[in-house]
Amino acid sequence: MQEKKCVYSVVVPLYNEELVINETYRVLKKVMDSTGEPYEIILVNDGSYDRTLEISKQICKENKNVRLVSFSRNFGHQAAITAGMEFACGQAIIVIDADLQDPPEVILEMIKKWKEGFDVIYGQRVERQGESFFKRATAKIYYRVLKYMSDVDMPVDAGDFRLIDRKVCDALNKLPERNRYVRGLISWLGFRQTSVKFVRKERFAGETKYSFKKMLKFAFDGITAFSHKPLKISGYLGFFISLSSFIYFVVIIYRMLFTDNMVPGWIILAVIVLFVNGVILLMLGTLGEYIGRIYDEAKGRPLYVLDEKIGFEEEGNKPHG
Repeated sequence: MQEKKCVYSVVVPLYNEELVINETYRVLKKVMDSTGEPYEIILVNDGSYDRTLEISKQICKENKNVRLVSFSRNFGHQAAITAGMEFACGQAIIVIDADLQDPPEVILEMIKKWKEGFDVIYGQRVERQGESFFKRATAKIYYRVLKYMSDVDMPVDAGDFRLIDRKVCDALNKLPERNRYVRGLISWLGFRQTSVKFVRKERFAGETKYSFKKMLKFAFDGITAFSHKPLKISGYLGFFISLSSFIYFVVIIYRMLFTDNMVPGWIILAVIVLFVNGVILLMLGTLGEYIGRIYDEAKGRPLYVLDEKIGFEEEGNKPHG
């Protein structure tokens, strides 16, 4: 492969995937071998504490087309995807998770679309197998809320499983954000995009690494990175409450001056105070999310720190940031 120009780079982020990595490699190798073109598989170990790193090293020894990038600790899924893209040498870069929920066979359909001239081909889920009703419902709502709130045209029901052209990858690698929302950044870049629809399968083995807390943070990253609408909503809500309070104040004065009806005092006052305070805290929390992200950007720390890399030439690509 070293003598031939690499056509495809398959980026696989890994975090405690010892139960699936061998099967993932087997299926990916079968799919990519069927293309008949030079390729590489880049495994990105995101600070795993199980046998993921050990197994990955063994795979690299067995196949020179497989390379490994290993972080010094867990930096997160989006950082792992970014690292893989920065080290990729292919003319087309494919991102796929290791859990086999996104079928590797769909890659062949993506390649076909790429050869037709599309620069970005994202996988669009038409069905999600093996997931709870809560997970399916919240995911469906989230994607549509994000699309509504975003200033960028975001495809719904599309994750990070996608193929991007070399020029898209190069443009993406130049973006400096630390709070990465890769699928959103790719949409922001533009280029010619299309989708390939597929059924998302149940995990091959193991458990999802996305806890509810991580999913919530990921959702906030998506919204705050591509929309100012939460800030505008806070302003509109503050205006509405102020207007409502003024109207209610006028009503109280009128009843005191022109009627014999006494206005109940502390109960209504307590309810209003609690409601207004809750809204104020909500606004402060929204502002805090944006300020926190500004703070992260201002620190200028690298997105990730490498522990080691295997299978790359000494003068290969450099880490992000």
